[in-house]
Amino acid sequence: MKHALLRTLKEVHWLECFVAMVESQKPRTDLVEDDPFARTTRPVSHAGVRDDGNWRTQTGPRVVQVQFSPFNRGFTQSYRPAPTLHTGSFWHFSQTELKDLGISLLAFSLGLAFVFNGGVLRGMLNMGPDLFVAIPLAFLLGLVAFGPAFIIHELAHKFVAKYYGCWAEFRADPAGLRTGVMIAFFVGFLFMAPGAVMVAGNVNRRQNGIIALAGPFSNLILWGIGLPFYALFAGTTLGKVGLLWLVANAILGAFNMLPFGPLDGRKIKNWSEPVFWTFLTIFIALVYYSLLNPEVLAGLI
Repeated sequence: MKHALLRTLKEVHWLECFVAMVESQKPRTDLVEDDPFARTTRPVSHAGVRDDGNWRTQTGPRVVQVQFSPFNRGFTQSYRPAPTLHTGSFWHFSQTELKDLGISLLAFSLGLAFVFNGGVLRGMLNMGPDLFVAIPLAFLLGLVAFGPAFIIHELAHKFVAKYYGCWAEFRADPAGLRTGVMIAFFVGFLFMAPGAVMVAGNVNRRQNGIIALAGPFSNLILWGIGLPFYALFAGTTLGKVGLLWLVANAILGAFNMLPFGPLDGRKIKNWSEPVFWTFLTIFIALVYYSLLNPEVLAGLI
């Protein structure tokens, strides 16, 4: 456990070094200005928590940042009671968090199984009774190819937030899961908000940006891991699994780099435009290779 913790801390340090290299391309305004966070005014109320990266004085445990789930996140968020903050180790997972991660992963994979078959209604017309064999197989395919992209993305937010001294746990969104599965069942299209990593603690703008960047960065690493696997087994069933792995991580990373709403890209851009444009460009290229490249698209079909 001690060695695993040291390895994780080294990985976060390596990510910070990479970020510092990209940041070095912009003017160092922090050398000629006072700390901008010290000059921010305190809001009258925290009823609507703003995700603008500003430093705020904390009088007690309070959620100041929510890293929403990767696919179509934040559209159907339902009410959840305030979390109970734990005092466990760096690797602590509460029973609630483990249950929510498992439910989200299973529901997400089930939605993908319906999508892969064009929805149940269309699937019955095209495949008949064979659909009841195809859905379990597609479920396993979604679990293997897309599951790690979703889970590791969320855990990257969690552990980097904990590295900065915050409390962080994943919580499922039951309404988002139900809605997503029903849409996939009838329409054959994935529109799901599986849940969110909730973060409690004080972070400055740079730390907030790095916590947000951790999710897409994990997808970039997973994409790099999957590329040689796809190249080795191209043209086979394992090759198609590898291709779906590439597609999942490329789309997930690119979608989250959009600078809108609760997505990671907004937090990253608010912190550092050079870092934002660097990673957005990288993921656009990955999406082209993984999905839009005609040769790759032919292999996916």
